[in-house]
Amino acid sequence: MESTNVKLYSLNYNNVNTYLAASLFIIGNMLFPQLFHLIPQGGITWLPIYFFTLIGAYKYGWKVGLLTAILSPVINCVLFGMPIPSALPAILLKSVLLAVTAGWTARHSGHISIPLLAGVVLTYQVIGTLGEWAYIGNFYKAIQDFRIGIPGMCLQVFGGYLFIKYLIRK
Repeated sequence: MESTNVKLYSLNYNNVNTYLAASLFIIGNMLFPQLFHLIPQGGITWLPIYFFTLIGAYKYGWKVGLLTAILSPVINCVLFGMPIPSALPAILLKSVLLAVTAGWTARHSGHISIPLLAGVVLTYQVIGTLGEWAYIGNFYKAIQDFRIGIPGMCLQVFGGYLFIKYLIRK
């Protein structure tokens, strides 16, 4: 499997670029879900709220990812009512797990590959699904959300790889 070296960063909270990058990814995480919510069941199937969190955390570090992970769902919920408030805890858990896992993986590997991104996505989804099960107390519902989101996980892996490899070259 092809592995690609790209310039990866680890921005700190005292760097203005952290907030600029996070702002761009938050805007992406606000616009992308609006597009997918035009499709019936598009949000739960394509998981668009996580897309730019993955890219931000992998390319610019877990701190950019964490800002994006927390602020994106909250702002979307306040402005657009999606995700619905009752789904917010599970989405925030998965978003934070994604940011930390993606940032850690990028920092320790120093490169991007489809297997690495697949590992990141499966890690946050499996652990997040267990957390969702513990939170809602319904294993069937939690695992059903996981199953329905498989196309979105594929979008994150392949779309995230292409986005980082070709569109963010700096």
